[in-house]
Amino acid sequence: MARESRRIVAIGECMVEFAPAGDAAGGGQFRQGFAGDTFNMAWYLRRLLPAAWQVDYLTALGDDPMSARMRAFMTDAGIGTDHVATIAGRAPGLYVISLDRGERSFSYWRDQSAARFLAADRARLDDAFGGAEALVFSGITLAILPEADREILLSALSAARARGARVIFDPNLRPRLWPDRQTMCCWISRAAAGADLVLPSFEDERAAFGDARPEATAARYLQGGAREVVVKNGAAEIFWQGAEGRGRYQPPPVRELVDTTAAGDSFNAAYLAATLVGAAPATAITKAAAVSGRVIGQRGALVDI
Repeated sequence: MARESRRIVAIGECMVEFAPAGDAAGGGQFRQGFAGDTFNMAWYLRRLLPAAWQVDYLTALGDDPMSARMRAFMTDAGIGTDHVATIAGRAPGLYVISLDRGERSFSYWRDQSAARFLAADRARLDDAFGGAEALVFSGITLAILPEADREILLSALSAARARGARVIFDPNLRPRLWPDRQTMCCWISRAAAGADLVLPSFEDERAAFGDARPEATAARYLQGGAREVVVKNGAAEIFWQGAEGRGRYQPPPVRELVDTTAAGDSFNAAYLAATLVGAAPATAITKAAAVSGRVIGQRGALVDI
């Protein structure tokens, strides 16, 4: 039965982004923005969900001018900031995008990021999660937290799920954020085991877990406790499996690949938005692939769709 209160909470880190401007893919002019995997999902969810839905973001920012600008950007985007904590003396993390024929790489500065403290207060998490219909987080969300705070976050998510919230997890594997592969894989597996929907990317899963095919990725997460898995696979075939069966979808070719930043994030948001309003997995995947295709045909993480 659907809740009267239609609210979704995304949890993670929003960063200051510097992306190549115009044709300056190799250097020169950069444009400043704000982005981050779960924030990108929140941004696209706000655009894709009906107006009756409230989209909130849970993170921590500093007390500096850039944090104030970021908070204002979230508000202007229609994203709720009631659960954005302020950590005195801290600031947002920062990253710079480099592009090579549309494929991106990142350089990060995030050691002093306020978002590392987003899960330090269990009561704050319980308050934010109360009444939410869906909760979204990622492997990056976990990776930036101290180990004790990872435990707090997973416990709070589990409690919210027991109260009826749907938990959505994108493993978004970033080995450089973890002390070693074993630690990363352990925490990712634990998080996925408590999720209703897992949205992995096959290339990352193959490198970290040794999966031979997308079907193996889905099977591993389902056997671990996840209820539904949609395996993204770049331009190749998407595989999904869950209570409604299984299936494959070959996305149509993209007319022009400009920038793959937020390809997966926008796919996640579009898939989730479609399923939250009642679409079957096959229909939702078709819609999600179309949105992602439009995103990678433009420059930047947050673009018109």
